[in-house]
Amino acid sequence: MSNIVIATRESRLALWQAEHVQALLQERGHQVALLGMTTRGDQILDRTLSKVGGKGLFVKELELALEEGRADIAVHSLKDVPMELPDGFVLACVLPREDPRDALVSPRYASLDELPHGALVGTSSLRRVVLLRALRPDLRIEPLRGNLDTRLRKLDEGQYDAIVLAAAGLKRLGLEDRIRTAFDPDTMLPAAGQGALGIEVRADRADLIAALEPLADKKDWLATSAERAVSRSMGGSCSMPLAAHARWQPDGALRIDAAWGDVESDTPLVRVHALAAAGDFAAASALGEAAAGALRAAGARG
Repeated sequence: MSNIVIATRESRLALWQAEHVQALLQERGHQVALLGMTTRGDQILDRTLSKVGGKGLFVKELELALEEGRADIAVHSLKDVPMELPDGFVLACVLPREDPRDALVSPRYASLDELPHGALVGTSSLRRVVLLRALRPDLRIEPLRGNLDTRLRKLDEGQYDAIVLAAAGLKRLGLEDRIRTAFDPDTMLPAAGQGALGIEVRADRADLIAALEPLADKKDWLATSAERAVSRSMGGSCSMPLAAHARWQPDGALRIDAAWGDVESDTPLVRVHALAAAGDFAAASALGEAAAGALRAAGARG
């Protein structure tokens, strides 16, 4: 490969991610250009994603550009990538993962415990809603849409007492000082794929798949594959309050923790974990499916 066009959303974070991949490919001798695009997910800001079609709204236009040959690859936040890709597309690479944790951002309060009774917290994630309610049932939790800069602006304008964002996005944009608390993953279990970047290509582009192979982190790819298998097995989308996070253990096994909640009731969180050797993608997927089975057995609904 010599000339590669990257399809990307035009938010500041999405452009950072695309430019990061651009730089990695240029270091390997490729000429790389960006094709900036606005997706339906970027345009619809007055409703939660779970009510307008899910996170796939962030990738459909990019996939169309790949299909039509206007672009060669698409760079995504992996947590935004649907668990089932359309026919003819594959996930060709998962890069080394950034911090997968959730972060509390607030101009006045340094931690979740410091928030006063009834404080207003903004998040666009049903997963975060059920986890926050389990920790602080007194909080008022309201939807928060828009790109990262828009969410921070709404917080700074006083519309919320605090908001919860992915730590990875803040760090990638040099905004780490906005993080008041990075939640322990055992307290706020991350979303499947959180903190990781995935690169999507057409399945028939063997040349691109080979060019992207040096960028991949095999262990992070296996871990996120296990996480995505939990969501896939549960029928997961952003309309499901589901968390899944996999971590490598000192003995080389992969442990996955998963949680499910019900946003419509006070049903307690269902939390499970599974542990196995996961040296290949089939084993990682089987581990995720086992965790999903344990969730269902404990009362989670897909």
